[in-house]
Amino acid sequence: MSVRTKKLPTEAQCILAFVGPVDHAEAARTALYALGFAEAETRDTVPWREVFPPIPDTERPGRMLRAARSKEDLTQMQLARLAGIPQRHLSEMEHGKRAIGKERAKRLAEVLKIDYHVFL
Repeated sequence: MSVRTKKLPTEAQCILAFVGPVDHAEAARTALYALGFAEAETRDTVPWREVFPPIPDTERPGRMLRAARSKEDLTQMQLARLAGIPQRHLSEMEHGKRAIGKERAKRLAEVLKIDYHVFL
C-alpha cells in the first residue's frame, strides 16, 4: 500500500547552499539576508558512507536480485515463472535465507539481462 508520508510545503521555498572559501562565508550570508532569505540553521555535510553504509557481503546477492528484478519491473511471481524457480525460493534468496548458486544465478541473469556474477 502506497501512502504519502511527506507533507508538501504550503509555500514555495528555495534552499541555497554556499560552496566556496571559508573566508567568504560571512559575505555570502550577508548577501542572502539582504535578498530576504531567513537565517537558517548551520549544518555540516555528512559523508556519503555514513548515509549509505556498505552492504554486508551476506546481503549483497539478495539485494542485487531484488534491484535487478525491480529494474525489469517484474514481480517475484513473474520472475519465478520466467526463470523456472519457485517464488518461495526467490523470496528466500532476496532475504538472504537461501544461497542463489551458480546455475540459478545464470538462469536469473538471462531473464534479468545482466551478468550472473553479480549474484555470487
